[in-house]
Amino acid sequence: MLVKIYEQNPSEKELRRVVDLLERDEIVIYPTDSVYAFGCSLRSAKAIDKLRRIKGKGSAAFTVVFENIAQVAEYCRVDNAVFRILKRNLPGPFTFVLAASARIPDKALERHRTIGVRIPANGVARAVVGALGCPMITASVKDDDEVVEYTTDPELIHERYGSDVALVIDGGIGDNVPTTVVDLTGDEPEILREGKGDLQ
Repeated sequence: MLVKIYEQNPSEKELRRVVDLLERDEIVIYPTDSVYAFGCSLRSAKAIDKLRRIKGKGSAAFTVVFENIAQVAEYCRVDNAVFRILKRNLPGPFTFVLAASARIPDKALERHRTIGVRIPANGVARAVVGALGCPMITASVKDDDEVVEYTTDPELIHERYGSDVALVIDGGIGDNVPTTVVDLTGDEPEILREGKGDLQ
């Protein structure tokens, strides 16, 4: 199923349809401020397993998408220095690696003690998380070693993954540049991957 949702004033009805699927252990593909991404509810162990199968066994730990920084602080350890960096750069095309709290399920962490945190500068992504009422586990549609056209066009994404996911949100043509990944678990921020966005 391919559903158009606009970033400005996303349709409540279409958001409800997306949330209903997420609450039934399904996976959706949604637009972000970088590449399109798979998403499922943080509360759904079944969907997290399914997402791991789609991404392949060797896939890295997942990232979590939050609605706002207050929600990040519920699930991760956020001290004053970390809060200031998050506040300056989010929403934006960054993945910040933070120490996870016990509220992040083990299934999402895969024996890691840290988790990547995202608050995309994309109204659709944040509206879905807000309507769901909990964060989403997420992984990019794009593989690190392949930059191909289908990863930016929602119709081509639907052709490629329509049988693996319950729904693809058409939020317009996406980007092929991934987020900048910044580790905030040490004394100083460390850039692990250069991508979109200039760290403030």
